[in-house]
Amino acid sequence: MGYFFHQEPVNYLNGINAGNFDSIALELFRCQYAENDVYRSFVDALAVVPQDVERIVDIPFLPVAFFKSHDVVTGGYGDNSLVFKSSTTTSDTPARHIVKDAVLYEASLLKCFRQFYGEPAEYTILALLPSYLQREGASLVYMAEKLMEHSGHQLNGFYLDEHRELYDALSKLEQGGQKAVLIGVTFALLDFAEQYSMKLEHTIVMETGGMKGRRKEMTRGEVHGILKSRLGLKQVHSEYGMTELLSQAYAQQDGIFSPAGTMKVLARDLNDPLEVSHTGAGNLNIIDLANVHSCAFIATDDIGRIYEDGNFEVLGRADHSALRGCNLMVV
Repeated sequence: MGYFFHQEPVNYLNGINAGNFDSIALELFRCQYAENDVYRSFVDALAVVPQDVERIVDIPFLPVAFFKSHDVVTGGYGDNSLVFKSSTTTSDTPARHIVKDAVLYEASLLKCFRQFYGEPAEYTILALLPSYLQREGASLVYMAEKLMEHSGHQLNGFYLDEHRELYDALSKLEQGGQKAVLIGVTFALLDFAEQYSMKLEHTIVMETGGMKGRRKEMTRGEVHGILKSRLGLKQVHSEYGMTELLSQAYAQQDGIFSPAGTMKVLARDLNDPLEVSHTGAGNLNIIDLANVHSCAFIATDDIGRIYEDGNFEVLGRADHSALRGCNLMVV
């Protein structure tokens, strides 16, 4: 158990690879069963004996709703814990993810970003996140802040509805040939693109999903088509993450997500939640090995399709689930 709790975060994360992912996941499962009261109670209720679990598809996955009703903590609370909170409707209870080790989270998000995009210092980071900036505890805002810190560019910045200022910043970056990432909630990117048309040749536009009730729901194809047309893009990128996860997945084209090396996505049968497979369609179960101090085994409410190479699509959200800000546009 000390292996997980006392390892240097960067060393731990860098030690994860395709060859040892499953063995680390199984070891972490047994550790979290021993040290996480909420997760142990859930596993016991299913009458699962940890020593008998030999495959990752047989690990019990904690329903994501537990993060609304319980503090999901492994190994006790930290002195300087971050608390990430999900967005909610007015009648809904926010999910709370207690992040005991901020260093581990930062190391995880940087490792993931570098895996797909290289060093943050190569990019100017622009964040169009109005609905997230207007509340406390948004993990996406924290993520953007950390990327900006490691970028260090003068034009890094957050935007609410200052579309003219964002247009001016993008124009200046394009004129200088500076690579940039514009990460934004979907409705805000559409609002900006409808107001300002431009040709972005050096800028990655990355949508995080979510209409937040501001616009009618659209298919991913419709959204990407508008953004490509108005902003002169060949591809629109997407980010998949949620309050309850410390790792991310990115889609660099066509809405096909590739998970970080610390993350594996499985398919849960729509009718039998204990039937889990490596490929196919179903609800998404996620193993996030960065979730050392909470729970690494999450049964989400997202519906998707997993491919043979481990990449996946998000097709929607189960009917009983509250709409949230991660990538959940219907297709």
